[in-house]
Amino acid sequence: MLFTFLGTGTSGGVPSIGCQCEVCTSNDPRDNRLRTSAMIETDNTRVIIDCGPDFRQQMLRVPFRKIDGVLITHIHYDHVAGMDDLRPFCSIDYPKLYDIDIFADKNTASALKQSLPYCFHENHYPGIPRLLLHEIPPHRSFLIGDIEVTPFIVMHGKMPILAYRIGNLAYITDMKTIPAEEMKYLDGVDTLVVNALRFKKEHHSHQLVDDAILFAQQVGARRTFLVHGSHDIGLHAESSKRLPANINLAYDGLTIDFE
Repeated sequence: MLFTFLGTGTSGGVPSIGCQCEVCTSNDPRDNRLRTSAMIETDNTRVIIDCGPDFRQQMLRVPFRKIDGVLITHIHYDHVAGMDDLRPFCSIDYPKLYDIDIFADKNTASALKQSLPYCFHENHYPGIPRLLLHEIPPHRSFLIGDIEVTPFIVMHGKMPILAYRIGNLAYITDMKTIPAEEMKYLDGVDTLVVNALRFKKEHHSHQLVDDAILFAQQVGARRTFLVHGSHDIGLHAESSKRLPANINLAYDGLTIDFE
């Protein structure tokens, strides 16, 4: 399977509007971070994780093909604001139309119906994305095409959100802590993708880099990729030198293999 980092930035993206710091003015493309999102592909199936406000820009960078499912972690704007831009993938073989399955927990599914009611109305009018919303409970595995997904819970401050186990990869964003009983869903993880906002200055609902390193060591993953970074995480080239050998700053467009 292939895993592509579509975006690796925090809620405001990098560069940050109006900022003239060395990261926001960097010429290194690895320092330009769209809002955090990812794509998983086999020969037969394509799955997106989160569909934020940069989704259109992200998908212009990858080959166009059918999307079989979208996994949503939580309802925050930077993770769901691009849902309307799924429209082209519903008409990839126009005039034949495709439905796209959207997977979210109960609270997120309810909030999506309120924030984007026209996308989930029973009577579709022409031109809107054809989205089938599925409420998924944590810990119950399901298939999207030939990709098996197991959702589990992490805490975004005081808010429970979904993380996903796919094969020997675990994908976690916006985590501050994880309940002890959820750690078993990380057994045997080889590739860990997890959030790290910056090196210093505590945040009420996000891990810092040191938190992410400690968590990766607890999981015992062979390799870890850090996402959801702000401009305060520093220049990619310099900050990467501060990390253990098996922990990497992910960057937009990076693609890795996993089983």
